[in-house]
Amino acid sequence: MIDVILKKGKEKAALQRHPWIFSGAIDKVKGSPLNGEVVIVKAADNEFLAYGYYNGQSRVAVRLLEWDENKTIDKAWYQLKLQNAIAARQHVLQDKQTNTCRLVFSEADFLPGLIVDQYADFLSLQILSAGMENIKQDIIAILKEELQPKGIFDKSDSNARTHENLEIAQGLLWGEMPPEFIEVKENGILYHINIAEGQKSGFYCDQRDNRRILAEYASGKNVLDCFSYSGGFSLNCLRKGASHITSIDSSALAMETLKHNIALNGYNEEQQTSIQSDVNKQLRIFKEEGKKFDIIILDPPKYAPSRSALDRAARAYKDLNRLAMHLLESGGLLATFSCSGAVDIETFKQIIAWAALDAGKEVQIIKQFSQPEDHPVRISFSEGEYLKGLLLRVL
Repeated sequence: MIDVILKKGKEKAALQRHPWIFSGAIDKVKGSPLNGEVVIVKAADNEFLAYGYYNGQSRVAVRLLEWDENKTIDKAWYQLKLQNAIAARQHVLQDKQTNTCRLVFSEADFLPGLIVDQYADFLSLQILSAGMENIKQDIIAILKEELQPKGIFDKSDSNARTHENLEIAQGLLWGEMPPEFIEVKENGILYHINIAEGQKSGFYCDQRDNRRILAEYASGKNVLDCFSYSGGFSLNCLRKGASHITSIDSSALAMETLKHNIALNGYNEEQQTSIQSDVNKQLRIFKEEGKKFDIIILDPPKYAPSRSALDRAARAYKDLNRLAMHLLESGGLLATFSCSGAVDIETFKQIIAWAALDAGKEVQIIKQFSQPEDHPVRISFSEGEYLKGLLLRVL
């Protein structure tokens, strides 16, 4: 194994079990490791720190895997890590009200660059690091052995792969090709999931708990669900007796999938209105029309993919929330989210405070949202805490 030697004083993060070594922290590499090759990371005094994936073309030059020098990074090592991750999620699926969740969450499960989502009898796989790409066949073999899925689909179409010098990949890896729509259940609600054409790995299972919590406020309410995608929040609110749901998304596929899901759960079409539109544009139209809602949900895409985009993202979040506040009845509820890892919860609260000031509204935080337990946050890797949200009373 090739040694990667850090500059003096740059070993602190590795000693604290943070899984990333940035290229600027490296003093020298004793050899020419291939992208994705497992290397030994050492401090300047030659002390062993960890094993990790090397990638000379990425800003994150090494993704650390194992801190025990006596362990061997082989198929048995990966199998144990996968077994542990899968076992930790089993109670999420035990009540039969949910059969979809995230089984593996990258660095949080000590498998950097690997995401595995379960959709009923199918698995959706995302590989975002060169190291995981190199052992993909072992990963597939282990998943087959542990879970016996009907099929495993490669959904490695994230731009994150370009940072690892990997090409976009999508297609069947093993078993049956998933049907156009897989029927899954979450919180007792049925969904048609399109893995191949859907966003992310096919479905936003990271909002499972938040959908259920918010729906408890929806009985008899007129609800606006922005960035609704396949209708997670809309369907949960309908289940809890919302008087009417208006769902907005710019994607035609999302609107078509939502229509399927409304019918799949037996709801009356008159209870829900779908609008295919840019959300900011539609909110301005509603303001001009004098429309008001009891509950508004804002679950936008990632506005800040990196810290360099933080200022621009803050302005986008502020404008979006300001518009929504104008459309709420006095005392109405705003459920607002950010899935940008670069935006921490305190920054997000400050952005909301600016939005409230611009809107001339008084706002109370009545609940704080986070990602569910199948998206755990490793205590040494705060970057994994990407989803945050606030339930606000707007006066």
